[in-house]
Amino acid sequence: MNFFRVGVPLFLMLSGALSLGRDWTIKSFLSKRLSRIIYPFLFWLFFLSICLVFINSFIHPLKISGFFSLITLGALGKNNYFYQDWFFWMILGTYLIMPVFNKWIQHSENNELEYFLFFWLITCIFDFTLKMPFPIKLSYFTSPIGLVVLGYYLRYTERELLNKKYFAILLIFFSIGSMMVCSYLFSSTTLIYRFDRYALFMALNAAVVFLLFKNINLNPKGIIRDFITKVAQYSYGIYLVHVAVLSVTIEIFENTMPYNLWTIILLLVTLFVPMGFLYLFSNVPYLKNIIGVK
Repeated sequence: MNFFRVGVPLFLMLSGALSLGRDWTIKSFLSKRLSRIIYPFLFWLFFLSICLVFINSFIHPLKISGFFSLITLGALGKNNYFYQDWFFWMILGTYLIMPVFNKWIQHSENNELEYFLFFWLITCIFDFTLKMPFPIKLSYFTSPIGLVVLGYYLRYTERELLNKKYFAILLIFFSIGSMMVCSYLFSSTTLIYRFDRYALFMALNAAVVFLLFKNINLNPKGIIRDFITKVAQYSYGIYLVHVAVLSVTIEIFENTMPYNLWTIILLLVTLFVPMGFLYLFSNVPYLKNIIGVK
């Protein structure tokens, strides 16, 4: 389960790989990036809150206490229908600091990036994996910006080992194996241990996936390629919508079918219902730019 939580760290790495080291101004960067995340965040927060109030009033009682409470708590990611919204505030803060790091990276050598990543890894180990304080205060090196820098570094590094596909394949076995061992050691009979999203193992998993796609020529064709492209275009919108869809589906239909079938249906519903919303709204004038479709 922990291995499949690679999405957010990988997104941060891709942001660094695609945005850092380029010659852009703060104004051009922020005006483009901030509008892409703020407008969809606000649109789906209000639209889904209206839908939830409607469902609660006319279809099935939900665990909500009113529209205003739904909006305010949802914006902070503090209720069951919008708990994924912590991501918005995290990526907003990351975008605000990226211009500073971009200017530094433009004038940095490879070993200077490795210097930063070395101390960032220390914070991953002590602050987010061992959950114990490191004697030296290293808050300037802490995640998520470390993942952004790591993405840039892995894309452009000339280290021979990091550019070999066989190393990436071996690393994924090590990553999965070490995570399974630690999960076994830290889990109980009733609860699977959940690593912090910035723990060392989560960073390692994201790096492994990044290197696999970088060093191995994966080029799907036909309907598979079209589907992957569509999901990529809708990815931010899907992320903003899927938790509300998932929570409502669970509240209305839980315990109505066998567990294995229920799990498959939840997976399909939380992917295709948001995609359906996004497809419909992307064909409405003026909405395409504010719903999280690229």
